[in-house]
Amino acid sequence: MKFFIDSADVNEVREAVDWGLVDGVTTNPSLIAKTGRPYADVLRELCQTVDGPVSAEVVAREAPLMVEEGQKLARLDSKIVVKCPLTVEGLKATRALCSRAIRVNVTLIFSPLQALAAAKCGAAYVSPFVGRLDDIGQDGFTVVEQIVKIFRNYAFSTEVLVASVRSPNHLLRAAEAGAHVATLPFNVIKQILKHPLTDLGLDNFLADWHKTRQKI
Repeated sequence: MKFFIDSADVNEVREAVDWGLVDGVTTNPSLIAKTGRPYADVLRELCQTVDGPVSAEVVAREAPLMVEEGQKLARLDSKIVVKCPLTVEGLKATRALCSRAIRVNVTLIFSPLQALAAAKCGAAYVSPFVGRLDDIGQDGFTVVEQIVKIFRNYAFSTEVLVASVRSPNHLLRAAEAGAHVATLPFNVIKQILKHPLTDLGLDNFLADWHKTRQKI
């Protein structure tokens, strides 16, 4: 399973890359707005920081403008994957961008049939938002499982990228469901590495070692 980091903070992305846990990055206009920096500058720096794909979202709502924005984003770096929303206009833009050999991540997916539609239009990734489904009392991971099954049934190359991940348990369920990718906030990446028994065990090992008065 691939881990993408959901962030526009280059420093935290760089730190997670140093841990060996980052295969790519997802961003959105909200995350980049928090940096206070120009969109293109942040994206270029993220592309220099990671070896994998960097998802960058269009902000237009009409297909021709989405395509125009997508092409501009794709020209920034070969790692850029253009994010388009799951709307009729977004699907039109997805088809047009894919025909130009530009990879697309179709975002804001909340049902298996939306994901199927995106895959049929050539999306490289589909992003079901599990946390937001949980917020309205639906099981987001039932949706993920259904998408994974449908894509396997018809041998789609589209990858399932689980988004709106809010806890280590969300990541665990995404992995159990067979999702190809999970995009994780930095705090969730840190949480999956922590366990009180790991800390206690390390303290005990080191205490026993110091008693021997030896050096390596």
